Amino acid sequence: MLEQAFLESLMDKAWPGLEREVLNLEDPEQDTAGEWVLRASSGVTQRANSVWPRNIAGGTVTSRCIASAVRAAGQWYRLRRLPLIFQVFDDPGTSMLNAVLDQQRFTRQSATKIMIRGVEGLPVRTPGRNVELSREPSGEWLRLWWSVDGRGGEAELEVAQKVLTACPALYAMVRNDDGVPAAVGRLALVDGWGGIYSMATSAAHRRRGYGTEVLAALMKAGTEHGLEGFWLLVTEANRGAQSLYAQAGFNHYGSYLYRQAPLQRTPSGC
Repeated sequence: MLEQAFLESLMDKAWPGLEREVLNLEDPEQDTAGEWVLRASSGVTQRANSVWPRNIAGGTVTSRCIASAVRAAGQWYRLRRLPLIFQVFDDPGTSMLNAVLDQQRFTRQSATKIMIRGVEGLPVRTPGRNVELSREPSGEWLRLWWSVDGRGGEAELEVAQKVLTACPALYAMVRNDDGVPAAVGRLALVDGWGGIYSMATSAAHRRRGYGTEVLAALMKAGTEHGLEGFWLLVTEANRGAQSLYAQAGFNHYGSYLYRQAPLQRTPSGC
């Protein structure tokens, strides 16, 4: 069974913050109170601009210690003009953290399911269409993905590209019969596992099997790299994608969501 701590580390490496710092939690009642990883990437994507509570001392850390760490994390993000966001996994060890964030009125956003599968029973068929694979995202790949998932302009896309290419990965793209890019996907190669990311199909090509072809090509390439298994992330609201991944043999593993500090109103000059 894949341990959650290991999976969290895979996810962090597959989509890392370009700037990161470890915040050590200090609690006079314990020798080791835990550590959080602060991540920032100019505000591009929640994942790369959020706190990862990597260790909270087995869930026994006090609320006073957590509240103090929340203040320190908030200062770190304020210096970067970014909101304070936590990526909180559905785990008993995060109950005290959630209680503190509830008290401070942090919102709950982007609830996400984690799905995994091994390589056993992976279909041996090759994709019906010619799926292009590369180790770097092409301009066409980036434009299609950004048109579906992007938030911002060229400057934000440049940051996103740095996040994408911060770990070894394979990039898949399939075209329609006229040679127009129809769907893309990314396979992050991390510590013997493969993370399926950036699955995107253009609006004009949906429900035609392009996404299925990209997924099959990425998983086939993953087996050729000797991976132990795959994981992917899908929002709880995206039932269509969940069905696609379930048909491909992925099973529910766990979940997480983002918790963001309430916006601070600044005094008016009037």
